[in-house]
Amino acid sequence: MSDTIKALTEAVRGRVITPSDPDYDDARAVYNAMHDRKPRAVIRCVDSADVMAAVAAGRDAGLDLAIRGGGHSVPGFGTVDGGLVIDLSRMNNVRVDPVKKIARVGSGATWGDVDHATYPFGLAAPGGIISTTGVGGLTLGGGIGYLTRGVGLSIDNLLSADVVLADGRQVTASDYQNEDLFWALRGGGGNFGVVTSFVFQLHEVGDIVGGPLFYEFDDATAVLECYREFIADAPEPLGCFFGWQIAPDLPFIPTDRVGDLFCVLVTCWNGPHEEAEKVLKPLRDAAEVKAEQIGVMPFPALQSAFDGLVPKGMQHYWKADFITELTDEAIAAHIEHGKKTPHISSSMHLHPINGAAQRVGADETAFGHRDKNFAPVVVGIWSDPADNEANIKWVKDYYAAIHPHSGGDGGYVNFMSSDDNHRAPANYGANYERLAVVKATYDPDNLFHINQNIVPANGR
Repeated sequence: MSDTIKALTEAVRGRVITPSDPDYDDARAVYNAMHDRKPRAVIRCVDSADVMAAVAAGRDAGLDLAIRGGGHSVPGFGTVDGGLVIDLSRMNNVRVDPVKKIARVGSGATWGDVDHATYPFGLAAPGGIISTTGVGGLTLGGGIGYLTRGVGLSIDNLLSADVVLADGRQVTASDYQNEDLFWALRGGGGNFGVVTSFVFQLHEVGDIVGGPLFYEFDDATAVLECYREFIADAPEPLGCFFGWQIAPDLPFIPTDRVGDLFCVLVTCWNGPHEEAEKVLKPLRDAAEVKAEQIGVMPFPALQSAFDGLVPKGMQHYWKADFITELTDEAIAAHIEHGKKTPHISSSMHLHPINGAAQRVGADETAFGHRDKNFAPVVVGIWSDPADNEANIKWVKDYYAAIHPHSGGDGGYVNFMSSDDNHRAPANYGANYERLAVVKATYDPDNLFHINQNIVPANGR
């Protein structure tokens, strides 16, 4: 096997980091410290040729391949024991064409990289809510974030992708090239190859009006009931998700309330600034706002506002569903378990996925849950591994209480944990069988299986 690593070192321009290198432990580490795995090598690719060489080396040697972009995968898909990690983080260039309003984005870029490049032009691509999240992983799973209601999911704004396949070739997938692959990439995760670059449609997003509104936990039922009705018909330029938040020590939080549990609505109004007050008024009227940081700010400032709550090296365990209706019974379950939120970084987020995202047909992309209105996720994040049992129990108990009110078994693939792989058919929904056929076409031997795996239709 040392011959494989030696040959790979000679074939690529990027570094091949092995256990003998002093920075090996840093190179193998991912955001979720729960996954302490030891790959045979980490290949820090600098271009498509490096990726092609790494894929060929892993395939020919029979090694597992883990593909890492931003490294935020909760199940730890960006690392592997005994295999090869194809680390794309050096491939993070973003090139903006402000006339065509498109951006070519390297697959190792984070959303912070994209925002940095697009904001000076008053443009943005729809990403998530954390700037350190990788573009690749979030996009391939769908891409839910602040701009979803206004311009759709990340995949709804994907124009093309360059992909290194299991056989070592790089191809381009788009509406007129390898159309079946392009369909599958838009929601099917990393099952079909290694994307080396994306081309996104950009939208006019400069300074937005937004930020969090903090309410007393005791007002959570009223806030959730208001939010449920309001977001169904709210103007589409408004992004807004509900969550729990133990108050951090920030200037806008009263000193005597730091450490208290609140419910929050995090807002992003990408419309005329003078209309923001009117748009947000129903939310302000839901209950007394105890603290807030609403104002005009650069979109990248909102995108990075919560980065400090999720530094690299924390323990992560999440559970999620899609739901069509937020029932009274579900609200009661959220209240019961939300009050037990154990850590400042832990929460439940209720993301809306209506508006523009629902104007794409369920069969137009691999993201098949277009009839759903919300993507709730119970987010367990904490620092001390000694607390794993208690924090995992909180997530599991919370999820067990709300799941019966979901109306189905499917959830957002980007919100899954390592013990959710059995849910893949439900998570991909009605498109799973078609995805299995595309998988059999492009990856018949299931080389790319460290993911929310789609079994090839040939059964390999």
